[in-house]
Amino acid sequence: MADVSHRAGDLRTHPDIAEMRTRYARMMDGPQGVAVDGLVVLAGLYLAISPYVVHFSAASHELVICNLILGIGIAALGLGLTLAPARMFGLTWAMAATGVFLIISPWVVTVGHTATRGMIWNQVIVGGLTCLLAFTAAGMVMGTRRRS
Repeated sequence: MADVSHRAGDLRTHPDIAEMRTRYARMMDGPQGVAVDGLVVLAGLYLAISPYVVHFSAASHELVICNLILGIGIAALGLGLTLAPARMFGLTWAMAATGVFLIISPWVVTVGHTATRGMIWNQVIVGGLTCLLAFTAAGMVMGTRRRS
């Protein structure tokens, strides 16, 4: 009788594993990879503290909590991109979706309240920057895959 059990495969014996590792190592050793990862961490940390920098922490408690959670998440993603880039680059698309949510969040999260000009500009700029960094990181991966 044939053995049809599902066992987890060992990727160490995969024929393309060496090539995949060198491709990701080459991409991440360059200055572009380091710069993008660092900017993602900084964008996340700024987002977490932005309600106190822009002084809207008293006006919209909901947006403060939203920025804190998403900022910590983006900073953690940036750290993950630095420590395990091959595993984390799939999440750059989630970071792009987070950036889009940040752009619309002054109107979505502050329902029933009036978003101030400072809130709106802060969220739009940080959201746009987050989307730009996510697309840059994803583009670096796609470019590396196309070249090899």
